[in-house]
Amino acid sequence: MSYLTLQKGMALSHSIEDYPDGIVVVVDKPYRWTSADVIRKVKWMAIKHFRKKNLKVGHAGTLDPLATGVLLVCIGKATKLAESFQKERKQYIAGVTFGATTPSYDREKDVDAFYPLEGVSEEALRAVLPSFIGEQDQVAPLFSAKSVDGVRVYEIARKRYKAGLPVDDLGVLQASRITIYDLQLLDYNLTGKVVPPSGVRPSDSPHHPSGTVPPLSNRGCYVPQGEHLSGDDSKSTASSRINVAEVPEGLPQAEILVDCSKGTYIRALARDLGEALGSGAFLHSLRRTKNGGFTVDEALDIENLKSIFTI
Repeated sequence: MSYLTLQKGMALSHSIEDYPDGIVVVVDKPYRWTSADVIRKVKWMAIKHFRKKNLKVGHAGTLDPLATGVLLVCIGKATKLAESFQKERKQYIAGVTFGATTPSYDREKDVDAFYPLEGVSEEALRAVLPSFIGEQDQVAPLFSAKSVDGVRVYEIARKRYKAGLPVDDLGVLQASRITIYDLQLLDYNLTGKVVPPSGVRPSDSPHHPSGTVPPLSNRGCYVPQGEHLSGDDSKSTASSRINVAEVPEGLPQAEILVDCSKGTYIRALARDLGEALGSGAFLHSLRRTKNGGFTVDEALDIENLKSIFTI
């Protein structure tokens, strides 16, 4: 199929029939948007642009709300390619905090426990990374979209979490076979204060008092408060619906480049890295930089899409 891949500044016809093999949009998913939020926004813009109500729009592999980066959105007949795109290997930059855990293995839930740091160091982390490269079994987080007997396991996790019960795996999930092709330590620090993206003010950081900034990766991405999600430009925002827990200061943090297969949970990798060092760990930031042959350098943000899908 010779589908069209959208690029910045591209002019589109108002007839979807001019793109018989469909359109692929490489979206740079905003921080605190769900993948479904992105689909709703792109679908609304595409329907308005092409003046076609029954337009098919779907994504090729979800990203967690607190992750940013490459999310492939397929329009029209390109939706038939979504499954093949999902099978492609992925690349991420993961920010991992050591010495603490959260029930979701990321910042959607608050820290629930602290752990010793005696075995955590840059040298120890570099030494253990090679043992995670290759084909292996991985147990997904209980807060995930995996299904057990037709039930999404995050529904089980939420019920237990609300009831104040442990949300460890509890034997609910079977391990999946995944492959990690490469792991590279990009940065390591002991301050627990990762510099936020340039241009982000402290007031742009939800749930944090003015003058403080949550320690997110400087390779990450924020969506400013007030960014509209719905197609009709209502007042609902991503930041009003997605929780972001604070990261305790002073804990060691690392940024790791992960090259992996479909089905790899980077949150689970963070958990396992913490255990390998005799401690705990969780993901404080995540950015998908590559999905198959598509890279974040060619990804379009929402403003880019608004200029392409003229309404």
